[in-house]
Amino acid sequence: MIQTLPKLVTYEKFIEWLPNDGKRYELHDKVIVEMSQPMGKHEKVTSFLSLELAVQVRMGVPYLLPKTALVKPAEKDSGYFPDVLLVNSDNLPNEPLWEKESTVTQGASIPLVIEVVSTNWRDDYHKKFADYEEMGIPEYWIADYAALGGRDFLGNPKQPALFVCELVDGEYVRTLFRGNTPIVSPTFPKLNLTAQQVFDTTL
Repeated sequence: MIQTLPKLVTYEKFIEWLPNDGKRYELHDKVIVEMSQPMGKHEKVTSFLSLELAVQVRMGVPYLLPKTALVKPAEKDSGYFPDVLLVNSDNLPNEPLWEKESTVTQGASIPLVIEVVSTNWRDDYHKKFADYEEMGIPEYWIADYAALGGRDFLGNPKQPALFVCELVDGEYVRTLFRGNTPIVSPTFPKLNLTAQQVFDTTL
């Protein structure tokens, strides 16, 4: 049985409560949010991107691809489970919540984070965009294979898109990738990947 909690909870209470019931939860500004179960195409894109990054990681960089680690913005009662999270193991000794809670709080620990867009697209385009930027995460990808985001981002008519957001002078500069144009990743300059290859995994 899941413990009943007050409407607003701290991050510490959220971690204590977090059940192992097969569902996914995040904490958004003290509010517990039950995340929708990812659909098959969403899982295909997430898996494909994880494997692509795993190939890059095998080239000798001290990075990890944890499956269930949380990202906590500093000074906020929020906690996110990104679809793909790259962690710099060299900085983990500086992470106060890593050993007991598998939580990273510093941009120096997260070279790259990826969100695969689902029906709650505003979280990825707005809320997490702002929080990841404020944390100083150097690179953030938004993979919108189903063209769910707003027309301001995707155009009209909407088209699938992959955005690479690079932190420049404390702010994200967003670059759009579509079709067979190679994705440019500051973290992995030798990456040989296009947005079309990512989206083709859903066919």
